[in-house]
Amino acid sequence: MIIQVCVGSSCHLKGSADIVELFQNAIQEHKLEDDITLAGSFCTGKCNRVGVTVQIDDEIHTGITRENFKEFFTEKVLNVLKS
Repeated sequence: MIIQVCVGSSCHLKGSADIVELFQNAIQEHKLEDDITLAGSFCTGKCNRVGVTVQIDDEIHTGITRENFKEFFTEKVLNVLKS
């Protein structure tokens, strides 16, 4: 699985560095280092008023925040890897 966090100017201002850190911690916590490649990307053109844009493989998700990260990670990463 490839996870790309937008680090373009808009997402940077909305906390992309925090989201990257949350991904790093969650990947380590769940011992998924061999299953996930975490990378930064520049603007995907899907800017949103709230939160950061994250691309998982070919699917783009907008509005990722510190508050909804855990639910997002469980649904879009853990549940997908388990299936």
